[in-house]
Amino acid sequence: MTKVDVQKRILDENDRLALENRRAFAEAGVLVLNLISSPGSGKTTLLESTLERLPENVRVLVIEGDVSTERDLDRVKARGAHGVQINTGGGCHLSAKMVAEAVSGLDIESADLIFIENVGNLICPSTYDLGEDAKVVLLATTEGDDKPMKYPAIFHEATLAVLNKIDLLPHVTYDVAKVEREIEVLNPDCEVLRLSALGGDGMDGWLDWIAARLEEKRRK
Repeated sequence: MTKVDVQKRILDENDRLALENRRAFAEAGVLVLNLISSPGSGKTTLLESTLERLPENVRVLVIEGDVSTERDLDRVKARGAHGVQINTGGGCHLSAKMVAEAVSGLDIESADLIFIENVGNLICPSTYDLGEDAKVVLLATTEGDDKPMKYPAIFHEATLAVLNKIDLLPHVTYDVAKVEREIEVLNPDCEVLRLSALGGDGMDGWLDWIAARLEEKRRK
């Protein structure tokens, strides 16, 4: 009897499609950032705040992933972004195939930057390469400071960790130094930024990080 590892076959196919996505993004010269977090950590609010602050010459597309509704897409469109919604119908993550189908209807060559807002989940999205240039994981001070060691896979994969809602630190029990230490243990190459997407504190650091990645992409 032949044993078939279904999960491995699914991931192998996803990786093949992710490679095709990555080639298409590279040919278009567009930077792609995959935003991953638990529900309610502030991904959409971060996008709104980012769109309001990016230079006007940076052309942005947004791919919104969610189980249902277009509410988050409506929010970023209200800030002037163009994009497309992916509803998974219950799935806990986006896949490379979903992204490929979504971008087929977008003029990616007209964009400098694509944000992919993944389905709210710290587990499933960590396994699926979408063809992005970087995974960005968001944490919120309202979630508790135990997330890195409880969900290590995403921190192994992330290029950047954003600690959001720092304006609420006086009102919650949250050990920022502990979180940053644990992220460094899991992935010494993962940068950490502290900010408040709603209040604006620390947003300059986030925008500088994006600008540096854009410049790096253009050089390539």
